[in-house]
Amino acid sequence: MDEVVIFGAGGHGRVVLDILAQAESYKPIGFLDNNRQLHGRRVDGLKVLGGMDMAASLYADGVRRAIIAIGDNGVRRDIARSVEAAGFELVNAVHPSARLATNVTLGKGLVIAAGALVCAHVQIGDYAILNTGCIIDHESMIGMAVHICPGVRLAGHVVAESGAFVGIGATIVQNVRVGFEAIVGAGAVVVQDVEPMTTVVGVPARPIKDAPSVDEFTALLSPVGADPRDPMALRQ
Repeated sequence: MDEVVIFGAGGHGRVVLDILAQAESYKPIGFLDNNRQLHGRRVDGLKVLGGMDMAASLYADGVRRAIIAIGDNGVRRDIARSVEAAGFELVNAVHPSARLATNVTLGKGLVIAAGALVCAHVQIGDYAILNTGCIIDHESMIGMAVHICPGVRLAGHVVAESGAFVGIGATIVQNVRVGFEAIVGAGAVVVQDVEPMTTVVGVPARPIKDAPSVDEFTALLSPVGADPRDPMALRQ
């Protein structure tokens, strides 16, 4: 079997190691992780060789394949691009219990976990994670570095744009688009499009705000009936 190095020795790294072991498609030779406390230790029997700066020396030693085992979408995407630029081939980790239609389109650097079900004509972009027991129905599109969490259910013709995160147990009805870098909260039921860089929660899912806009903030501080444009109103 071809040797592969796993970038990331945390919980997701353990999942990836187990997938590779059960699939028997690649031979993991070690983890790379920037957590110095892990260096030299073994995680589920596989040694943490050092930090990610060791990639060049491994490449020089003949290791040509890698997989990124990091849950954070942005970090995973950035490291994947750096690893590819260094000459590594990013491989896919597909659990043998996952079920993929014969006409599914797969990117590179994917993790498809145990029990995932991917139906006809689904397209999956690079560096995506389809986690345990998720369902992706027909003709859906999963963008680059998307994370579909355990137990998620996507109906047909759903689009999850680059960097989207769909939380555990969420449901998205047919023909819905989840914008780039958007977050769907755990257990949410999404019945309409989600704007980019927006967080939605609840049943049905609705956007939440982290902070009020400038106008909303001014109105909150102003006395009832005061003109919020009057700077003196905030001092009364």
